[in-house]
Parts: sequence; structure tokens; C-alpha cells
Amino acid sequence: PGTADAQNYLGYRQAGVNRLSIGIQSFDDKQLQQLGRIHDSAQANAAFKMARAAGFDRINLDLMYALAGQSVADAMLDLEQAIALQPEHISWYQLTIEPNTRFSNQPPENLPDEDMIWEIQQAGMKKLQQAGYHQYEISAWSKAGEQCEHNLNYWNFGDYLGIGAGAHGKISDVNSQQVIRTRRKKQPHHWTAKKIDTLAEASAIEKNELALEFMMNAMRLNHGVLLSTFSERTGLTIAAINEQLKEARKLELLDNRTDLLKPTEKGLMFLNDLLSLFMPENISLEKQGNDMANNIIIKEV
Repeated sequence: PGTADAQNYLGYRQAGVNRLSIGIQSFDDKQLQQLGRIHDSAQANAAFKMARAAGFDRINLDLMYALAGQSVADAMLDLEQAIALQPEHISWYQLTIEPNTRFSNQPPENLPDEDMIWEIQQAGMKKLQQAGYHQYEISAWSKAGEQCEHNLNYWNFGDYLGIGAGAHGKISDVNSQQVIRTRRKKQPHHWTAKKIDTLAEASAIEKNELALEFMMNAMRLNHGVLLSTFSERTGLTIAAINEQLKEARKLELLDNRTDLLKPTEKGLMFLNDLLSLFMPENISLEKQGNDMANNIIIKEV
């Protein structure tokens, strides 16, 4: 919002961009300052109005909760202000402290404890549901038919191109039966040199890591994915994870339907426990047999 520009928004829309995501994070100016954001609540509201005026009828707002010193009432006030704008989609997610960031070096004081976070989550979920938003992913809420197709592709372990500076990509190579991660270089001189070389890395995900990579994405979805999607997107057979699936269902972390990979309510609450079953050291590729080749399938979307 701090760099929002009405002409840019209009240009994006005229160029064919049909969805906009605005990183508001909070409508509390003090919280925004603590987060190091360059915008304030007035600019956040103005950015949304600019987007509507430019013709965007699919807008997402990003909001954080569990901020330093934040009470349940504070978090609900943020949500209420977001809902009042009537965006089609709200991404509502907990503040996490990532390595090598300012907060990891200087953690903010007075972060909510687990009990407070639980209260915020429960109150927020109720408020979003009452406002007509449907949760389809851990942090994603949308009005009917307004799910983010871009993000759904991620959660379904689909492919995507990383084009710009520092961008990441994922490509399935049906010939080599490998899933390739790519990363572009960040520094400007790599993009302005006479001989442009912007690819920083392209590496295949190890076969025994594919199950975890897939589940880390798919298990974020409330409705899960078809079991067949696992083989189509990883090139592995179900035999490679059959024991893990049995254990997950025994622990009531995974739905009992055998044609579906879907976390239970308990599984969503204890997602790390569910994912730990699919760690590389737990995956036996020997159980693949001779069925491993040519399983990765590229489907038109």
C-alpha cells in the first residue's frame, strides 16, 4: 500500500491482470511501525479504493495476527476493518519469525502466548465465517467461487515459472521423470550484462524428498487432493507412502477415504505431526517396484 499508484493499477487491469493482492498486514499504525512497513492504515484503505476504481473485482487482502502485544479484541478489529472493505479473498495468517530477519535477531517483546493465539484463531474463524468467507486452505479465506487459482496450483504441487529477479520456479520433466526447482539471480548486474545469465540454480528434488514436498503443499488444503494426484505430480507410486498413510489414519490425522489425501480437523491442528510421517528417512523407494517410470503427468489447465 505504501507504493500504491492509481495509474499503475489501471495499467495492470488494462493489460489483463484480473486479480490483485494487497499486503496490508494490519490496520493498526503502531503494529505497522513495529513490522517495519512503510504504509499506514489510511494508505491501506486508499490502496484498496484505488484498486476498485481501476476495475479490479477480485482483490485479496493479507492480514497478520499474533502480533506483539495484540489482544483478541485488537486482532478482531483488524479483521472487521478488512471485512468492511468486502474483498473477495482474505489471507489471514499468524506472524512467524523467520531466520535471518530483523525479528529473528531482535525478537519483538510481548508476543501472544499459545493460549492467546488459540483464542484469536477461534474468534477470527467465527467472524470470517459469519461474514460469508469460506476457509479452503490453512490461511486462505474466500467468498464463494473466489479461491486463488494461482495458490491452488502451488498447493496441488503444480508447476510454475520463476521469471523475475530472485524468482523461484518448479518444473516437472516428464522425460527424465524429475521435479526441478529453479532460482533466478537477484543482483541487477546479472540482468543488465551483455551476456545475460540469470539462472542461479536448477536442481532436481531427490526422490525420497518428493513425498514430503508434496504433502507439505497438499495438506494445507481443507478439502485435500485426490490420491491419484500424488503419483501424477511426483512420479512415485502409492506403495512408497502406503505405511505412512496407514499410520496417519490410525492417528486420526488423515481422512479415512482411500481415494483422497485430506487432513482431518485434528490433522490440520497438528500438521507438523502429520508431515513428520513423510520425512525422507521414512520413505522406502524399494517399495516402488518396477512401476516408477513415466508416472509424472503434465495436465493442461
